[in-house]
Amino acid sequence: MRHLLIVGLACALAAPLAQARSIPDPHQKHAPGNEAPQTPIAQAGYNNATNYQLACAGCHLSNGEGSRANDVPRMQGFVGNFLKVEGGRQFLVRVPGLSMSALNDAQLADMLNWLLRKDGMAGQSMPTQFTPYSAEEIAAIRHDTLLNLPQTRGKLIAAMRAQGIAIEDGMGD
Repeated sequence: MRHLLIVGLACALAAPLAQARSIPDPHQKHAPGNEAPQTPIAQAGYNNATNYQLACAGCHLSNGEGSRANDVPRMQGFVGNFLKVEGGRQFLVRVPGLSMSALNDAQLADMLNWLLRKDGMAGQSMPTQFTPYSAEEIAAIRHDTLLNLPQTRGKLIAAMRAQGIAIEDGMGD
């Protein structure tokens, strides 16, 4: 019994020391390679593929296949269809991962134009006529918050179906 009391007392006295190790040392130096502050993404000058990884791949995956299990539609070979229905062009800019990304308006326009190439993510889903996005267009659209993404997307999908567009977005509906 006496030993249990001594062990318990020792643990109680040691606990503050263990917790003290979790307090950061204000004099600790940065890890090698992290000495300078990071450059904001909007100023980093990354290429479109890197910007896609930063803004889109977290949900749509690196190849644009999406994830039905996570309710994320496929972009690969499908995303261009949004340009074929009224409101679809604006929708693409207003998707939260894009509209709220750290990319500036010009970077976002460049990345969307890159995604929407026939030899890129959009593939054969692209309409025959396409006017590339501009930074000014992105600036005018992106801050108009998309309040109900599934409902808005559903209306656009219905408009695609009405035009006879095959819905192959990986969502099975």
